[in-house]
Amino acid sequence: MPVPPLSRARRLRRFALSALLAAFCAQGARADQTDRIVFDFSLRGITAGQLAINGEIKGNTYSASGVLKTSGFLGAIRTLRYDAQVSGRYAQGRFTPTRMDETAQRGNERVEYVMLYRNGVPAGVTRNPPRQPRESDVDPAAQGGTIDPLTALYAVLRDVDRGEACRFSAYMFDGSKRSQVTLSEPVAAGNGVRCSGEYRRIAGFSEREMREKPRFPFTLTYAPTPDGQRLRVVSIDTDTILGKGRLIRR
Repeated sequence: MPVPPLSRARRLRRFALSALLAAFCAQGARADQTDRIVFDFSLRGITAGQLAINGEIKGNTYSASGVLKTSGFLGAIRTLRYDAQVSGRYAQGRFTPTRMDETAQRGNERVEYVMLYRNGVPAGVTRNPPRQPRESDVDPAAQGGTIDPLTALYAVLRDVDRGEACRFSAYMFDGSKRSQVTLSEPVAAGNGVRCSGEYRRIAGFSEREMREKPRFPFTLTYAPTPDGQRLRVVSIDTDTILGKGRLIRR
């Protein structure tokens, strides 16, 4: 028996709606991911430290923990270690932190930081032991839309779809200083992608720091993940105050 025209139209609409819902659900499932990121860092060709990040995106939330520590020749000269944890919201590729905790160990000095956010604005920054405010410090209340350094690292170093590679720009706030990190200019590099990046000091830095080096260009290289489905950062070549630095993924 022939299908009446109206019924056929309804079926087409239902099919289209089902396809859209299926696509939406597939994208939502794909957004969930877990990343284990470990890089060895060298300075002028000499082993200097290690960066390790564990991150997770689940639904509309994310969390990450990270450790940056000196090792090798640099570690023998001075012990530096930073441990941090962050959690927040994730939507449409955008990270919005809600809380960041950090412990910094510099030799025998230990400092703890906590930064709380309200509606994307740093609402409270505490430091233990406390220090006297500096004239150069940036007002946290004016830093709406910024992300913390650990969130920025996770956003840049996590596995991404090929279309997302080299597409990132964000302003950062670490509790007293404002800066920016940007990725751009993707080019093919074998079966991967290479892009240009820049870290830029903006506010809260001393006059000496701004004269010393306000911009730090770097080059970031992606390669396919083992399953070939996505891309991951495998190396970073960067300028530092002490010379050329290189991070290689383990």
